[in-house]
Amino acid sequence: MRAIAITRPGGPEVLELVECPLPTAGAGECLIRVRASGINRPDVLQRKGLYPPPPGVSELPGLEVAGVIESGDEQALATAGLRIGDLVCALLAGGGYAEHAVAPVGQCLPVPAGWSMTEAASLPETYYTVWSNLFDQARMQAGQTLLVHGGSSGIGIAAIQLAKAFGIQTWVTVGSAGKAEACLRLGAAGAFNYREQDFVSAGLEATNGRGFDCILDMVAGPYIGRDQRVLAEGGRVLVISLLGGTAADLDAGLLLRRSQTISGSRLRGRPLQEKAAIAQQLRERVWPLLESRSIRPVLHATYRPQQAAQAHHDLEGSQHVGKLVIDWQGD
Repeated sequence: MRAIAITRPGGPEVLELVECPLPTAGAGECLIRVRASGINRPDVLQRKGLYPPPPGVSELPGLEVAGVIESGDEQALATAGLRIGDLVCALLAGGGYAEHAVAPVGQCLPVPAGWSMTEAASLPETYYTVWSNLFDQARMQAGQTLLVHGGSSGIGIAAIQLAKAFGIQTWVTVGSAGKAEACLRLGAAGAFNYREQDFVSAGLEATNGRGFDCILDMVAGPYIGRDQRVLAEGGRVLVISLLGGTAADLDAGLLLRRSQTISGSRLRGRPLQEKAAIAQQLRERVWPLLESRSIRPVLHATYRPQQAAQAHHDLEGSQHVGKLVIDWQGD
């Protein structure tokens, strides 16, 4: 099969289209003929040599795919309500940048009716992440308020739409007026351009001095102390990435006085049964919204497999709104 390999740690140019052996599905797994592969920030970290795959996982990058089940553990498939020939999208721990990929059956979800394969490939990593953080971990409820850093990213756009669907008001931070407009069109209550305004003072003004019940933070670093100042009493900061670095200026006094919680989470290394449980919640609570188009994918661009380096270059440039996807169909 063809695959996009990381030939050595480095910039986008180290991604190369290569031929490699077909993977084999084991117990509880299925082999997917991949039609589209989602592109995510962790792929960039892996390319740089900063985020190696877990032991026993493919060295190829790629954490989400959409395609057709070609073979696999038929008993596990039947238990999951799937069968060979079904169109699915799947969360992987690695190996998604390829024409075939192996996925745990419990992490496969049916492609929502009427959706393209490139749209479906944009779902797993983002929706698993958003759902598990906002609704599993933070237990957010209708009427609460949310601030999302990186509102125009794939994660941000999923968070805006899911929060709105469940009655949660969302504000975002973005880096341009165009990104702010895009987030507002998708249902954000407000957008703060961090290049022009302080999100702490703007956030307090927007919430009448109360602050936000929850902050979804993919920046961390210097944002943590600022998050604390715009967090409501008893609020929670959910750290899901470290784009701003690992060193944070934490105010322990504020943490105690306002009963704040700051927590981190990961997805790639979580046990299979936990990820399968998230998939089941998504199928029950979120998939009906996707199938009705109450919430929808936002694709910034699709790329041919030989354009993977350009895709990574564009992702790191942070000019996109929504997801970037590799399209293997017709190649």
